Amino acid sequence: MTEASRATRWTPPPGPYNAAVDMVDRNVVEGRGDKVAFIDPSIRLTYAELAERCNRVANALPRLGIAREHRVVLIMLDTIDLPVVFWGAIKAGVVPIPLNTMLTPEQWRFMIEDSRADAVVVSAELLDLVAPVLDEIGQRRHLHVIVSGREGGSKIIGLGALMSTSPTTAEAVETHADEVAFWLYSSGSTGMPKGTRHLHASPMHTAKLFAQGVLGMGPDDVVFSAAKLFFAYGLGNGMSFPMSVGATAVLMPGRPTPDSVMATMRAHNPTIFCGVPTLLSAMLAHAEIGKGAGSSRLRLSTSAGEALPEDLGNRWQQKVGSEVIDGIGSTEMLHIFVSNRPGKVRYGSSGTPVPGYDAKLLDDDGAPVPQGEIGELVVRGPSAAEGYWLQREKSRRTFRGEWTHTGDKYRIGKDGYYYYCGRTDDMFKVSGIWVSPFDVESALITHKAVLEAAVVGKEDADGLIKPKAFVVLKPGVTADDALFEDLRAHVKAQAGAWKYPRWIDVRTDLPKTATGKIQRFKLREE
Repeated sequence: MTEASRATRWTPPPGPYNAAVDMVDRNVVEGRGDKVAFIDPSIRLTYAELAERCNRVANALPRLGIAREHRVVLIMLDTIDLPVVFWGAIKAGVVPIPLNTMLTPEQWRFMIEDSRADAVVVSAELLDLVAPVLDEIGQRRHLHVIVSGREGGSKIIGLGALMSTSPTTAEAVETHADEVAFWLYSSGSTGMPKGTRHLHASPMHTAKLFAQGVLGMGPDDVVFSAAKLFFAYGLGNGMSFPMSVGATAVLMPGRPTPDSVMATMRAHNPTIFCGVPTLLSAMLAHAEIGKGAGSSRLRLSTSAGEALPEDLGNRWQQKVGSEVIDGIGSTEMLHIFVSNRPGKVRYGSSGTPVPGYDAKLLDDDGAPVPQGEIGELVVRGPSAAEGYWLQREKSRRTFRGEWTHTGDKYRIGKDGYYYYCGRTDDMFKVSGIWVSPFDVESALITHKAVLEAAVVGKEDADGLIKPKAFVVLKPGVTADDALFEDLRAHVKAQAGAWKYPRWIDVRTDLPKTATGKIQRFKLREE
């Protein structure tokens, strides 16, 4: 089947539309009730069991006084309880907000308060971290605290107990396709995160256009996303995409290290693996990496969160044996809208627009840039968010009519593929010529001594901007002047004479968001 025949522009049915009915209940109605929907380290959950548990949540939330359009924060690890609560809330017309589980308590405080959530559902493993924040908020206003994975107490409700007293059947609230279904907070790579409001129709739009249209995902696939469910890329990979076709998703609650990821691959033999460039790089450095990265059935790998360097993509395909389908998406667009294609991968590029999305590059004045020149990537498509919560000016700058401004700088090559150049705030000029940090970083990581690299602009003694590199060296490599000179020469040869780093700072790690994006703004502040 061709991409063109798979990529159906989906239109929500007329009348009421509730995403949970489409993603959960439809699989039971169509005869997949006994099919395994989710696997975590403790349990396998069929679609029929998922539907029953979602119904219990949908019945329980109104009993707590959590009404339609009210919000519930989820600080939950990737176990089967997360999709149960997420889709159960949506079925009840309640708005779930999954939060990054690797944030600080103060960041959680900001999002709980900013969203005005009526309840927080938290995994037992994270309760001690977030408890002081919940106690402090609870002294000022009523806040339900529901814990997953253990019994409740005097001030805490156990999720299991709450569900056990609820019926297993529930009528879905008659929501609208254009009604807000859930929020995702942006990763905060350039400042405080923003509550991004997504609609009931959006998960199926992304599933039809990207998962089915580009990846060719079907009911026989087993999908393992090391990227977590709390952000847009992982939510699609590990929930809405497999659910849209009745496939199976493997969930891993722990942090995705090379050891834990490959152990999960060996245990469940996924057909599709979803990662980020940082993880792929770390896995390739692992001594035991081989064909399939542990899975005997692996047919595709995907990457997003940050652009995949050409060398890394080639090495993954050579070593693991599967293509890496790299693309660019955003919290604002919910998932990937420019992507490579199976069988047509061009490493070093983000591919071309996904059918159903339109993209263009604009200069600072909003005019289209000529082919080959750098401009800001703007995109339009059916999965765009409604806007940011309590951020009117930022909403107006980002969502302009049909078009969403991404803040990413790109150029379109002669081949028609889109090539990432950096974030708008990351770009700088050297000798009057634009320098993309990504170009310099891509050159650096092809050096045999370098594991990771980040590049920012820094003023020299004359007040002129020049590249500064932060590098993580491979184990056993010694940092000395000879290595630094070799790295500079390597960049000159690979990327251009004016792009070489004038300063090189060796680090044990680089600051990143949970999505794997390098936080260059933190490095610029040093």
